[in-house]
Amino acid sequence: MFARFIPQEGKFFDFFNALAEQIVLGSEALVKLLDVLSESPEEAATLCEHIGKIENRADEITHETMRQLHKSFITPLDRDEIHKLTTGLDDILDLIRGVAHVITLYDIKTATPEAIRLGDICHSCCKRVQDAVALLHSMNNGEQILKICFELDQLESEADQVMRGAMSRLFREEPDVRELIKFKAVYELLEVVTDSCDDVANLIEGIVLENS
Repeated sequence: MFARFIPQEGKFFDFFNALAEQIVLGSEALVKLLDVLSESPEEAATLCEHIGKIENRADEITHETMRQLHKSFITPLDRDEIHKLTTGLDDILDLIRGVAHVITLYDIKTATPEAIRLGDICHSCCKRVQDAVALLHSMNNGEQILKICFELDQLESEADQVMRGAMSRLFREEPDVRELIKFKAVYELLEVVTDSCDDVANLIEGIVLENS
């Protein structure tokens, strides 16, 4: 199974694309998880496990990327840039898995409209990350990449606004302190996923500006 997900011969842009693909798969599963949470606990549990498997595949890709980085004499980008981009991409999936863990550990049985909206924004951010990574092999794509990075920044700002509104309603309307703590943790983690996507966008933007 390992070989199916890992590009060979130190092709770092292939590694980036493989990681980005796992990020999108993870965010798709997250959206489904939030959608079915109140209707099908069994499907929700299956999706949490699925997200864990996706994150494990991403870890495999990350480890192989680092192995290739240490054995390669010539790299298409600065070694520090490759390292930061790889870990940044992997961090996004770690956070998505973190959302699934919180839902499982806190035994959360339903998703609020705000959580569902934040999940949708997370998915949009992950898709934009994938789009930017797919273009990174050529600096001739610099203008398109920078446009995607700007869109990611806008999505992250939207997520901030949704979370502020969600927190405000939560503290005004939720009488059960335990439920308040649970949803506060979910909102914060979902928003951090978008922050992490924006961090990757800033790193990609820097790579483009430095190498154009």
